[in-house]
Amino acid sequence: MSSAATRATGQDHLWSVTEHLEDILTTVRPLEPIELQLLDAQGCVLVEDVTVPVSLPPFDNSSMDGYAVRVADVAGASEEYPAVLTVVGDVAAGQAEQPHVGPGQAARIMTGAPLPPGAEAVVPVEWTDGGLGEGPVSGMRAHSAAPEGASGQVHVHRPAEARAHVRAKGSDVKAGDRALEAGTILGPPQIGLLAAIGRGTVRVRPRPRVVVLSTGSELVQPDEVLGSGQIYDSNSFALCAAARDAGAISYRVGAVADDAETLRATIEDQLIRADLVVTTGGVSVGAYDVVKEALSSVGDEDEAGGGVEFRKLAMQPGKPQGFGSIGPDHTPLLALPGNPVSSYVSFELFVRPAIRTLMGLEDVHRPTTTATLSADKALTSPAGRRQFLRGTYADGEVKPVGGAGSHLIAALAHADALIVVPEDDTSVEPGAEVEVVLLG
Repeated sequence: MSSAATRATGQDHLWSVTEHLEDILTTVRPLEPIELQLLDAQGCVLVEDVTVPVSLPPFDNSSMDGYAVRVADVAGASEEYPAVLTVVGDVAAGQAEQPHVGPGQAARIMTGAPLPPGAEAVVPVEWTDGGLGEGPVSGMRAHSAAPEGASGQVHVHRPAEARAHVRAKGSDVKAGDRALEAGTILGPPQIGLLAAIGRGTVRVRPRPRVVVLSTGSELVQPDEVLGSGQIYDSNSFALCAAARDAGAISYRVGAVADDAETLRATIEDQLIRADLVVTTGGVSVGAYDVVKEALSSVGDEDEAGGGVEFRKLAMQPGKPQGFGSIGPDHTPLLALPGNPVSSYVSFELFVRPAIRTLMGLEDVHRPTTTATLSADKALTSPAGRRQFLRGTYADGEVKPVGGAGSHLIAALAHADALIVVPEDDTSVEPGAEVEVVLLG
């Protein structure tokens, strides 16, 4: 636990949102870097700058299918008075040897193929008769079907300037340039760039493995039949998806019944594949709050300060929270409330930043902005609590969605922002400027 935890322990202390988040972020540490194959590194964060070993493109090459020519040979060319050149061969992509283009000559060239020696520009095939002597053509015939196209004559109907339709060596990146900076998240374009410069592996921090489990004997899996007093388990699905959205590899564990020993054993079994454990439900003050019962005493005697502490936060929704570490590797565990909105809001405020910290990112928070409140009436908030209301944000305005109830999951599905009402405000009038956390 951090010094913040040491200063403010005890069930009666009301933690602020800032205190709780600070304790989490000063405790969680980035994962150790590893070397991964490119596709395995997707979504991971680079831990070192990547320098370009070879220029891109590595040679002058054609950006068109056409003919490699000398500028002087096509000067003044037109359909009425075409330049007539002798075709000395083909230049295909990947071809080891290229013909030399001399005065009055041309080489048929394919997109991506190296500009052959002697050539100064490329004229697109559409500017020529394709060697057929019958006016402009729209394309080339396949070499296998018409190998004679690599010889004979071609009529060029338009002039070309020097370097026309030629991609210069190093015009993308040059050898010695910095291709990617440390801290970059590797998406498809970055993976493509690494492959293009010849990197087969890269050193990154791995994506965190997050185990999500919900608790409650009343929970039933989707597609099963509901019995009396039962509800479907939605929290574990929402949080598992949220963990993936944050950049983690997430594992969803089926709902655990309200039995402390079963929960403790389930969590211990999951530690082998967890960099972070997230539970939902069972953290309040009821007689069946099983997470609190199962984990309150775990690790209390550990010299390294392990164990899970359960707290009350000055926020709505999400007052009851738990945080600590468990197991031999002191795996971080965040225990969230069971109400769907409380659970999701808590994830956004506390779990997502923890995941992003494990990834080694510097900016771990959702973006925030200010917006004008658009509402039919004033928003009310309990004194001394920071309230987070669901809303929709567009064009500098934010509208509340649904009420303040922590069970209103339908409203949550339509929200793309959280409206923040500070602890000292008990009412916010329509038209007021409010802080907004952007979720999209």
